Amino acid sequence: MENVEKSCLRKIYIRLLPFAVLTYFLAYIDRINVSFAALTMRGDLKITAAEYGFALGTFYWGYFIFEVPSNVVLEKVGARLWIARIMITWGILAGLTALVTGATSFGVVRFLLGVAEAGFFPGVVLYFTYWFPSHHHARIVSGFLIGLPIAVAGGAPISTALLGLDGMWGLRGWQIMYIAEGVPTVLIGIVTLFVLVDRPSEAKYLTTAEKDWLLGTLAAERQAKEAVRKFSMMDGLINPKVLLLSLNYFGIVVASLGILFFVPQIIKSIGVQDNMTVGWLTMIPYISGGIGLVTWGRISDRLNERRWNLLGACVVSTIGLVIAGLTIGSWWAMVGLSIATFGFYGSKGPFWAMPPMFMTGSAIAASLAWINSIGNLGGFFGPWYVGVIKDWTDSYAGGLYGLAFLCVISAVVCAIFLDIPDPARAVRATEPEVAPAE
Repeated sequence: MENVEKSCLRKIYIRLLPFAVLTYFLAYIDRINVSFAALTMRGDLKITAAEYGFALGTFYWGYFIFEVPSNVVLEKVGARLWIARIMITWGILAGLTALVTGATSFGVVRFLLGVAEAGFFPGVVLYFTYWFPSHHHARIVSGFLIGLPIAVAGGAPISTALLGLDGMWGLRGWQIMYIAEGVPTVLIGIVTLFVLVDRPSEAKYLTTAEKDWLLGTLAAERQAKEAVRKFSMMDGLINPKVLLLSLNYFGIVVASLGILFFVPQIIKSIGVQDNMTVGWLTMIPYISGGIGLVTWGRISDRLNERRWNLLGACVVSTIGLVIAGLTIGSWWAMVGLSIATFGFYGSKGPFWAMPPMFMTGSAIAASLAWINSIGNLGGFFGPWYVGVIKDWTDSYAGGLYGLAFLCVISAVVCAIFLDIPDPARAVRATEPEVAPAE
């Protein structure tokens, strides 16, 4: 049995994880390349920091409004078709950002981009629950999300290099960047139709024994959860634990995205003026974030513990932001940002393993999307807030302190309210211990 489990999960990891990482890499390239475009785009279009932050945030309103419907549709029609649709439409809109002419048109395109991408992240997390037992949830989500810091770290020099092509074909550098980074998303969206399989029962690369073990394990976990309580789709939206998870996630997302779009400009405030150098230096905090993501996800799964791992990540994020605020304008701010990103991304594995601990079916589809949509409103408030404080004080320090306070709120919510039992533990405990073959 143990050999069957290992061979089954190894095949699924190899089949799903690299492709999922690639799709999330493209998602975040298309989402955060605006932070590098701003180095020249704001001046070309005469957009203030506050207008820029507000327009960036409209993406998350589109995301918020359409997130739950999109994930419910995914559960009905299947991940293969729906994730392909999401990628193709967002790739087209990402490329169309090259046509904006000011703050208003920029905001409109960003909103439509959010509508197109809505449901992608929670849809993939939901898809993983169809394929992985609960004690793999933190590491698979962490592995998937490694595309995020890779996108920021690797996308930084790519985006700034594309900015350097200013004048080619009569286009500005930022226009070339948007087009060049939108086309691959459309192409991979088409490839998705041929790579993904909706359910394990349809996976030709698994043996009959592997399918039987996986389907039996997933069914037993689902029965254990539903024996405690079976939630409806509406419960997935209004259950108190779901709302508290949303509040925790909101604080972390506001903080992480509040600095994400301004990291290149914070680095410039240290005295670095060359855009390519800014791109390379932007890699440092997100390499740290990638390490936190993988490390914390593995630790959480190994300990089979979520709540206190999440709390620790919130505390680390707070400390990093305070250090960055105290040392803004110096290289020590980079140290603070690196500590903060280690915590931000370290929180994601334990966090996203929590909703599937107590919900199944349409309830988990709705709750994952709802939590993510509420949390990602932070993508509107974070950049807008930091931009306003920067315009008002001519410094990013005040914004960083405010973001640190939100991380404190997330930590308090976790410590006091997020005690969520895991019925699947009992399933795991009753599995027979089988010695590996000689």
